[in-house]
Amino acid sequence: MPTRSRPKPRASRVDDDDRRPPPFYRLVYRVVRKVPRGKVATYGQVAAILSQPRGARAVGMALGALRPPNLDTVPWQRIIASTGRCSHRDGFWASVQRDLLEREGVRFDRRGHVDLKRARWPGPRQEWVTRLRGII
Repeated sequence: MPTRSRPKPRASRVDDDDRRPPPFYRLVYRVVRKVPRGKVATYGQVAAILSQPRGARAVGMALGALRPPNLDTVPWQRIIASTGRCSHRDGFWASVQRDLLEREGVRFDRRGHVDLKRARWPGPRQEWVTRLRGII
């Protein structure tokens, strides 16, 4: 009686798609790239632009998950807490964020706050947001 041979398992390969960030993260990165040099936006502001008004933490998670090559192309340092402070949980990254923002011309007061009335980015043009909502 002939024996059936088992099919050989395929060599597992990692697709480029497996390394891509999730769709929501990619949308966050697209919005953050729009924030101009010398301006800041808040996590909540980015979430609201993406029609996720309670998604500030999700925006923070997306920025915390940045890895090369996106780490070099997404200006993560321009996104701060709604209090006007650098908000990274560990002191090291908060100081790096502040240093990067100061190099861009963003000013901090004695307490480490940014004057959001002066430095806040007003947001993208309406046409851009409308096109983006079609993607979401």
